[in-house]
Amino acid sequence: MSRVQLALNVSDIDAAVAFYTKLFGAEPAKRHPGYANFAIAEPPLKLVLIEHGAGRGAGVSGALNHLGVEVESPEEVQAATRRLSSEGLAPDVQESTTCCYAVQDKAWVDDTDGVPWEIYTVLADAPEESGLGCSTGGCAPAEEQAAPIGAATGHSAARACC
Repeated sequence: MSRVQLALNVSDIDAAVAFYTKLFGAEPAKRHPGYANFAIAEPPLKLVLIEHGAGRGAGVSGALNHLGVEVESPEEVQAATRRLSSEGLAPDVQESTTCCYAVQDKAWVDDTDGVPWEIYTVLADAPEESGLGCSTGGCAPAEEQAAPIGAATGHSAARACC
């Protein structure tokens, strides 16, 4: 089986493990002091978490825009939204958002270090970008897309889109 590996620096391994257990509905495959990895079946993903002091993880994560999981239908986004809500993660839901030259339904949550994750589906192609912040139904302008992780202060903040 092939899968993507994603290694993230985190500032608090326990909080990060708790978040990713909720996000993916799976327990870590390996857990050691300062280290955890998940072998996620759906979506196929090897997620590695490495604990670093507060400054280093934030600086490295700052190079990321956001992370996401593409699903095949709006019903899957809705099911993920219900599951995340039941886990207390309060997803920010956006329906029929024009983003990345596509109309999408999506739900956003931030991890324990402020890294935004989206679960989304593409509904249709779109001929152009809307140029609006995601909180108002579209993608963040290019200058906001380049902003480092942590620039967004919550689920309703403007977010770059995939």
